[in-house]
Amino acid sequence: MTATTGNTAHNPERSWGEFGEIVTGYDIPVFNEREVRAGAGILFLIGFTGYVIAWTTGFVVPLRGFAVLFLLDMLIRLFVSPRFSPTLALGRVIVYRQCPEFVGAPQKKFAWSLGLGIALTSCFTMGWLASPLWVVLLLCGICMGVLFLETAFGICIGCELQKRFSRTAPQYCPGDSCNFDPPSSRHS
Repeated sequence: MTATTGNTAHNPERSWGEFGEIVTGYDIPVFNEREVRAGAGILFLIGFTGYVIAWTTGFVVPLRGFAVLFLLDMLIRLFVSPRFSPTLALGRVIVYRQCPEFVGAPQKKFAWSLGLGIALTSCFTMGWLASPLWVVLLLCGICMGVLFLETAFGICIGCELQKRFSRTAPQYCPGDSCNFDPPSSRHS
């Protein structure tokens, strides 16, 4: 299936083992940042609801459910296909009529791997370790903060970390932040 958006041909087909979509005009596989941000917003909404319930009542079952959902969503994104991620699929439906903004798949893979690590740690501490509420809220607060930055401001913490620590410079960052050099502030 090939769709044309503006003058960019969008071919969402991919072979098994590839990560991202091949889009004409881009040197590497990419993802639609609008879908990714919508997916982050959906996860944030669900997680924040569980977080508030846990904070106000001490009842962590909804937060545990969110942690499992987050873990499964990251596992599907990384090891099956982002196309089958429930939150990305819903996000795709929500932003269907918006012009895509493509970002590099390698940095999203890195970011989602970090998300998987946070989810595994959270599930482990809530389940097997039966950690105190403050530890659970701290770990989930980090997750909520990262999701909020992604959905509200388009800031991908995983992308920023990959930019700083990777041997190869990322391409096609959200908001072209890979190439943007902010002007120095001048006081007149």
